[in-house]
Amino acid sequence: MSGFDTVSFLSDYGTADEFVGVCHSVIRSIAPQVRVIDVTHQIPRHDVRAGGLALARSAQYLAPGVVVAVVDPGVGTDRRAVAIEVGGGSSILVGPDNGLLAPAVALVGGATAAAVLDQTEYHLPAPGPTFDGRDLFSPVAAHLCNGAPLGAVGSVVDVATLLPSVIPVSESGPDGIIGEVLWVDHFGNGQLNIDPAELDEWGTRLRLEIDGDVRVIDRVRSFADIPSGGLGLLVDSYGMLSIAVDRGSAADELGLAGGVEITLGRIDDARRDPAAVSPVSLRPRQE
Repeated sequence: MSGFDTVSFLSDYGTADEFVGVCHSVIRSIAPQVRVIDVTHQIPRHDVRAGGLALARSAQYLAPGVVVAVVDPGVGTDRRAVAIEVGGGSSILVGPDNGLLAPAVALVGGATAAAVLDQTEYHLPAPGPTFDGRDLFSPVAAHLCNGAPLGAVGSVVDVATLLPSVIPVSESGPDGIIGEVLWVDHFGNGQLNIDPAELDEWGTRLRLEIDGDVRVIDRVRSFADIPSGGLGLLVDSYGMLSIAVDRGSAADELGLAGGVEITLGRIDDARRDPAAVSPVSLRPRQE
């Protein structure tokens, strides 16, 4: 293996403390030729599901190389640290074996090899057991970039033993399709776990229900197509359905957050939907 020149780094560390900068420096001290790309460090603290979804959204756009992902509430326990090869060696994902890496691995076609990172000569001496991002994942990533084989940095294991991730799927219910908000982005748009094709025959106006609150939502192509004061359902940049408000926050409007359940249904034109509105034309009074 000739090694890699890129490390893509994702974590829940935030940027208020020195954690991210220290990991950068550890990588550079071992592999000075490597460029580190920060994917994000604003994953909600300890939220493995959110981290896994963010990594999966990013995976197909990341440069070939090593991916370090750290959202690790089990750090210091007997959970395994792993490196997972994908694409026949075009990239290697490094992180805790807690389901964080699984969505991205699945998205890019599955693992071709994996190792448990138990070869301590590739680690830094650890004053305590709670910073594997610095002491284990960063140095291993750097050594992999320098050309260390997967089997050198750890004991090769069957990829079938890796911990899977549980991603919720939508289901049909009596009132329509029951889905879930996967992610709320910086703008307050709520990405759903519903395939746009599931709604192809439903028309352009749908019934949206969230915790008993019923609204009308319009299927649109862009944010600018959302009616003033209304809600829009559009295909986002990842090909998933998202609930949005033009120049506003759907999360603030509807109380959206990851894990919130929603129902999308047809609007029955034979009845007046409680959330539907009709235009009113004002004319001069006829004497």
